[in-house]
Amino acid sequence: MTGNTRPPRAPWLARWTTRRWLRVGAAVSLAVLAVLGTAGAWVLARTETISNDLVDVRSPALTAAIRLESALLNQETGIRGYGATGTPAFKVPYTEGLAEEKTRTAQLAGLLQGDKARLADLEAVQDAVERWQERIARPIAAAPPGAPSPLATERAAEGKSAFDDVRAALGEQQERLRADRVQARDDLMSVTALRNGVFGAIAVLIVVLTAFVFEGLRRGINRPLEQLAADARVITDGDFGHPISPTGPADLRRLSGEIDSMRRRLVRELAFTEEARQRLDAQAAELQRSNAELEQFAYVASHDLQEPLRKVSSFTQLLQRRYGGQLDTRADQYIEFAVDGANRMQTLINDLLDFSRVGRMHNTHQSVDLEKVFERTVSALSIGIEEAGATITHDPLPTLVADPTQMGMLWQNLIGNAVKFRRPDRAPAIHVTAERDGDLWRFSVTDNGIGIAPEYADKVFVIFQRLHTKDSFTGSGIGLAMCKKIVEFHGGTIAVDTEYREGTRLGFTLAPEPPESPVRPVLPEAEGPGAEQTRRPRS
Repeated sequence: MTGNTRPPRAPWLARWTTRRWLRVGAAVSLAVLAVLGTAGAWVLARTETISNDLVDVRSPALTAAIRLESALLNQETGIRGYGATGTPAFKVPYTEGLAEEKTRTAQLAGLLQGDKARLADLEAVQDAVERWQERIARPIAAAPPGAPSPLATERAAEGKSAFDDVRAALGEQQERLRADRVQARDDLMSVTALRNGVFGAIAVLIVVLTAFVFEGLRRGINRPLEQLAADARVITDGDFGHPISPTGPADLRRLSGEIDSMRRRLVRELAFTEEARQRLDAQAAELQRSNAELEQFAYVASHDLQEPLRKVSSFTQLLQRRYGGQLDTRADQYIEFAVDGANRMQTLINDLLDFSRVGRMHNTHQSVDLEKVFERTVSALSIGIEEAGATITHDPLPTLVADPTQMGMLWQNLIGNAVKFRRPDRAPAIHVTAERDGDLWRFSVTDNGIGIAPEYADKVFVIFQRLHTKDSFTGSGIGLAMCKKIVEFHGGTIAVDTEYREGTRLGFTLAPEPPESPVRPVLPEAEGPGAEQTRRPRS
């Protein structure tokens, strides 16, 4: 058991994807916010209702009741003074009080509309005022001015009692209005506290919800992605055996599983590739060793065979000169065969020695002007060219970084073959082209000779391949094989243009600079005796 072992999730939760988690989280968040928004809206509406009732109804109603009381007191003071003195000036407060009473009564009726209890208090005040008006105020106000009203003295006690009833009704009204205002203020304070609590709870819940969403995203998405990235970095650093642990929602775990499956496949592919690379390295080492042994064998064999071959050639030639014509015809023929065979063997050994030196002895890369190399080659072949009546033309040739000796051998073999394998009924016409093809130079040597059949286009580059007898064309069959080796050593390729049927066209490419590791092909095995080139005979 490891320290970070987690309890297994419920099966239905384990099947939830990131999209489902996000949908459920968004739905729950919206539902909670909707509930909180509804509660907040209700609290705000309730606060506004109570605040409007307190400001627009309760406080103005209490103020109007107090002013109504003041108007009634003015009436009572004016009636009492007019009744005691009969002075008309005392009726002014009474008259003004009546107008103020009517205004405040109408105001209270409008403010208390729908409040039956307070309207009942207003009616009680109005009833008490009406009784006082009927028994005291209006009769005294109707008395003539100038003398005290006898009615004022007669009904003084009744007037006092009636106005005391008015005072009592006003007191009860104001007391209830004050109580209503206090209750409204208390309700407003309670709702305000509730509002503050609700919005505080909304703020806390939003913070908690944000933290929950953040933590959910971190645990459900960020942490699995970070774990996946960490595993990927470990694998990128070279530990391909490191497993990728599937974590998080179902889709991320599927992604981790697919990546881990890809990792396992890559491990298998890498193991197979490494095994193949090791086999290739072993084969390359064996090939290099075998190639070196073949080159060493060719070099040593050609040197070691020189002396005994010279002896065989010298003594057979001595036999031919001393005993020629003295023996029978068959003996002269045998001696001639021996001399010819020794000479041919000498030629083959020299050609094999030159072939083995390509890339080993001649490997001095420098700037080579192919124009000058071509001119020297034509000059060296001038006797054969003149005897064949050949015409040689060429395009401007470039300057390359190459081995000058190998370039001379290349042109000598190509031009020499074009002159040698000519048609008997026409003079050779040879043309050399050169053009830039991307990063390479592309050359072609075209002649009007006997041509090469398409089925032999590949075999002509195999060493010692001959289709013609030595009586038809001289040579050892190594020329085009040496050309192929030289071209490949300089990073190019060579091939026969099988579409050209008017003679032979050999195309090859050369790099402006030789590759760092020049191609050194294995010495191919001869498939049988034959001519230096396999030519397409005239029909």
